[in-house]
Amino acid sequence: MEELSACESHQWYRKFMTECPSGQLTFYEFKKFFGLKNLSETSNEYVTTMFKTFDMNDDGCIDFMEYVAALSLVLKGGVQQKLRWYFKLYDVDGSGCIDREELLLIFKAIRAISGGEQEISAEEFTDMVFDKIDLNGDGELSLEEFMEGIQGDEVLLKMLTQSLDLTHVVKKIYSDINSEQDVH
Repeated sequence: MEELSACESHQWYRKFMTECPSGQLTFYEFKKFFGLKNLSETSNEYVTTMFKTFDMNDDGCIDFMEYVAALSLVLKGGVQQKLRWYFKLYDVDGSGCIDREELLLIFKAIRAISGGEQEISAEEFTDMVFDKIDLNGDGELSLEEFMEGIQGDEVLLKMLTQSLDLTHVVKKIYSDINSEQDVH
């Protein structure tokens, strides 16, 4: 994976340490950092799951290295890396499989956070995913089924990638960094 440039890293570090002088981003600070407030219960569960996937050592905080790894994935990660991360995000109970309820729950939460008009309902999207890629029909998607199925279907890959596109979050951080530089 391409590394962030030294200049980008320095800007991210300044932003991280300004927002989080302890060097450890708690869940509360994570939500504040990304401007996520007044979330519904479902959206809050999604943000909690997202936080946990970024908290790679499970210590309840995101340190700067975890933060950079997450941003690198969002900004520069390849399809395979992103799909693995999406799978982990959708696998709410950590069972190693995604069932319909998990996919629907997370997809609804993502929509609630990102807003905007959608051409297809969360239920229709969930049905489409399972109809197309649950090859053995057991009502669950393994990592292998998920990876192969999504990569083998351009429509699903595009819809999934767009629904989980975090560049708006990254743009917010960049605009914060740039506005801070304008002040100095």
